[in-house]
Amino acid sequence: MSNHAAVPFLRRKSTVLAGAVGAVAAVGAGVTLSNVFAAAPAAPTAKTAPKVVLPTANATFDYQIGGAYTPAKGVTAVSRDRSAKPVKGLYNVCYINAFQAQPDALGWWQKNHPDLILRGKDKRPVVDEDWNEALLDTSTADKRTRLATVVGAWVDGCAKSGFQAVEPDNLDSYERSGGLLTKAHNAAFATLLAGRAHAAGLAVGQKNTVDMLSDRTKIGFDFAVAEECGEYNECGDYAKAYANRVFVIEYQNGGFSRACAGFGAKLGIVQRDLDVAPRGSGDYVFRTC
Repeated sequence: MSNHAAVPFLRRKSTVLAGAVGAVAAVGAGVTLSNVFAAAPAAPTAKTAPKVVLPTANATFDYQIGGAYTPAKGVTAVSRDRSAKPVKGLYNVCYINAFQAQPDALGWWQKNHPDLILRGKDKRPVVDEDWNEALLDTSTADKRTRLATVVGAWVDGCAKSGFQAVEPDNLDSYERSGGLLTKAHNAAFATLLAGRAHAAGLAVGQKNTVDMLSDRTKIGFDFAVAEECGEYNECGDYAKAYANRVFVIEYQNGGFSRACAGFGAKLGIVQRDLDVAPRGSGDYVFRTC
């Protein structure tokens, strides 16, 4: 969620999927970003992987991670939870909570992979208090590889369902780790996920985290999903980095107005309600520039 926890929204709870996956290359803990990327797995070749389709700039976008519904007329791109079905004929982005464990999934992680949950000195899970989500432990090469087995199966599931892209959320969990995780740790894990997504024929969206824009190419990000970049004056940074291939979600009227005024003709901008509720709900909001 980058630094935008002051304006929260309710992410859709996802079912946990597990599956086998081939070994992936990993890197050592506590290394610099340059070393992380030097050890990243090689990109799949055109002969071994399906074609990755990038989103178009200035697409009419809807953010439906709080519940799927029929998109409004004119919508050409949509993001939905990985448990939902994509929309035929649209550009579909698959939401996965890749760096944290959602509350309803914590029991599964505790039972099956207790050591992949980040723990403090008291051995208790380190929790993102805004969402009540335990952070996943990306601090070592071994843990990143094993996390990639679990989360990679979700990525494969997105591809099998018919999505064209994936957005791994909570890329910035290191900022909430009390110093136990670093930017390099999460960049290394994101690199593994990007390689897995590309191998499955999916584009990969950078979810927030302006601090990682300079590392986007080395990680393998193809576009951005930026929450409240109008509110925090970040839209230009994403637009420049990704040649306007940016999906923007604003929750406040002021942020939406600023985003539309500055980038309404360039980026896919939508205003949604804080709960990202389905159409028909009392708090439902959907506006485009």
